[in-house]
Amino acid sequence: MPMKNINPVTLRKATEADAKALLDIYAPYILKTGITFEYVVPSEEQFRARICKISAKYPYLVAERNGEIVGYSYAKEFGERAAFSRSAETVLYIKENARGGGIGRLLYTALESILKEQNITNLYAAVAYRETEDDTITHASPRFHLAMGYKKAAHFTSCGYKFDRWYDIIWYEKMIAPHGAEPKPFVAVGEIAEK
Repeated sequence: MPMKNINPVTLRKATEADAKALLDIYAPYILKTGITFEYVVPSEEQFRARICKISAKYPYLVAERNGEIVGYSYAKEFGERAAFSRSAETVLYIKENARGGGIGRLLYTALESILKEQNITNLYAAVAYRETEDDTITHASPRFHLAMGYKKAAHFTSCGYKFDRWYDIIWYEKMIAPHGAEPKPFVAVGEIAEK
């Protein structure tokens, strides 16, 4: 049985300069999987703009091993209306040759810690799904989210079409803080201490 790479992984905040490396991780998910419903790989400039927009309010983290970015995770707005401000959607992508080594768990754990400081109470993750695994999708993401303490909240059937087949979306939910009668307001990531 091959040994997994046990070199330490470090986490840090993503920057605009990471756009190409992150896009290199994301592009295969677009081109080869149903995990993302995007059809076309965005340009590096478009991806840089996404990083800037998201990281202005929410944590956007990268995982590095031996100086190479091997994964990234971020949170984003769950809904546009003000009442959604204490909920966030979580997103995670791991480099193809680095999956299964605990990087996702490290990223999600760090993300969750920061989101708690931002007074987020609810986390949501949209996961593409097909009943039968195939060359474009596995059940690894549903298993991962359940292992991280998420619970299935909704299942939308055949709502995405890509690669001449239909995909479902399962929404997973996790509560990370109590729901008090007078919850603290959302705090943008730049307003909390650096982690």
